[in-house]
Amino acid sequence: MAKKSRKGGQGTPATVALEASAVPFTVHAYDHDPAAASYGGEAAEALGVTPERVFKTLVADVDGTLTVGVVPVAGQLDLKALAAAVGGKRAAMADPAAAERSSGYVRGGISPLGQRRPLRTVVDASALGHPTVYVSAGRRGLEVELAPADLVALTGAHTAAIAR
Repeated sequence: MAKKSRKGGQGTPATVALEASAVPFTVHAYDHDPAAASYGGEAAEALGVTPERVFKTLVADVDGTLTVGVVPVAGQLDLKALAAAVGGKRAAMADPAAAERSSGYVRGGISPLGQRRPLRTVVDASALGHPTVYVSAGRRGLEVELAPADLVALTGAHTAAIAR
C-alpha cells in the first residue's frame, strides 16, 4: 500500500492527517448513492471488499462524554460493551447534530481520523484480524484503507470487543 496524496479535490481533514503522518494508506473513491440503505454496506460493495473489513464510525454518549466506536459495517455497536470499554456505566447513540459538530463531518461521512475535536475512541478488536481495514475518509463516497494498528495509533484508540 502506497502513501497517496490529495488529488482531484479529495482532501479532507482525515486525508490531511494521514498525509502528515508516516502511515501508509490508500484512498478509495466510489460513486455514492444518496438512496443507499447503508453507507457502509454501499462502500463494501462498491469497493469489492468484505463487510468485515469496512468499519463505520459511530459517536455515542457515554456518561455525558462523546465517545467514538469503530465497528465493522457487518455488525452493530454494542453500547453496553462500549461503555464498559471506557469505564462508563451508560451509553446511548449521540445526537446526530452533536456528532457532526464535534467531528466536523456529516453523518455517513464521519471519520475516526482528523476530527475537529478528537474524542476518545475504541476500535472493535476484530479489526486486528485483518491486514488492512477501510474507514471513512471524511466524506460519503470516500474511504481510506490502512493497517488497523495504524488506525489505533493515529486515533489514540484502544481495542475491545464492542461489536455484536
